[in-house]
Amino acid sequence: MNQYIHRMAENSLETWFKSNKVLLLLGARQVGKTTLLKMFFNSKKTTYLNLDTEVDRQSFFRASPLDPNSAMISLGSPDILIIDEAQRYPEIGRIVKSWHDSEVKAKIILSGSSSLNLLDQSAESLTGRNIKLYLPPLTFSEIVSSQSWYKRYLGNNSLVGFSNQINSLLLSGLAFGSYPEVVTTPDKVLCLNNLVSDYLLKDVLQSGLVKTPELLRRLLSLLAHQNGAVVSVNELANSLNMSRVTVNHYLDLLEQTFVIFRLPAFSTNPRKEIAKNQKIFFWDTGIRNALIGELNASPLRSDIGKIWENWVIAEFAKRNLLEGGLNRLYYWRSRAGSEVDLVVKSITTGEIKAFEIKWSGGKATKAFSLKYKIQVNIINKENFTSVIV
Repeated sequence: MNQYIHRMAENSLETWFKSNKVLLLLGARQVGKTTLLKMFFNSKKTTYLNLDTEVDRQSFFRASPLDPNSAMISLGSPDILIIDEAQRYPEIGRIVKSWHDSEVKAKIILSGSSSLNLLDQSAESLTGRNIKLYLPPLTFSEIVSSQSWYKRYLGNNSLVGFSNQINSLLLSGLAFGSYPEVVTTPDKVLCLNNLVSDYLLKDVLQSGLVKTPELLRRLLSLLAHQNGAVVSVNELANSLNMSRVTVNHYLDLLEQTFVIFRLPAFSTNPRKEIAKNQKIFFWDTGIRNALIGELNASPLRSDIGKIWENWVIAEFAKRNLLEGGLNRLYYWRSRAGSEVDLVVKSITTGEIKAFEIKWSGGKATKAFSLKYKIQVNIINKENFTSVIV
């Protein structure tokens, strides 16, 4: 069994367990949802059903028409009922609602590798009855905390004297990403290639919402090559000979299945700042690199600046997701060409922080600071641990 890496999401599970809500756990395939649940609840009497498997589907279908108490008995009278790949069964929200409203003993978790159906169908039935938890790939902080030399009680003081180890973890993360199995396996290239070929698009293709899979793969390849650039949907449509509507549809699907995320432009004055276009980043740099066939961990690779920007912004995005989306993330660009890579705005306090992301050294633009009276901080490979870990 691979090493288990403790997750920030464990705190959210602890909070949920004290509530009387149904948990919706969402995240990409192979991101560690099942492992997290099984490890966290290993001391509880747990029934685990995976609706991707025929045996578990039949167990669920046999329980579904029964009254709630009989249904729980048929499922082994668990303390915790985990239903994985729950998006496979459109009626699951209605059934779980009836169990929840009958106050069955079991606490229920619906887990899914796609928000395509699970949110649309289940959340509606479970309005006011659910808590949502999103699980991204591992954060760098989680990876560092799992190292044998890291002492949790010392916090960031644990990093002192381990710069070589941190640099090695960073280069590995930039090249191969942070899916749990990729992090813990010695054969990272094989693992990543299998992940991309077997799992990455499985939910999108199974949904029946994509008529031309090859076009979707070409779109992904284009996005990987344009990583972190301002994306023009019109240009993508022309390059792929697709309609703008279809490109937007495919981008939505890739976002809903946790392959990419979009960074909108920050603007308080659209006349002087470019507010229409978005940047697109990958949740995992390893996935991006596998898509273009560039899986090497050299700091001298020609696209190191692109990967570094994606990696840093993805770290902010992952932490924000785990903390309940309390911040909005943007980039900023003026019509005069000045740019800030990342603007973070708190939705509770309105506080704004701004960052420029440079692989080494660098000076921050003055335009944003002059306009908003907010300091722009540099994040580079020398100082990133003070912000990321």
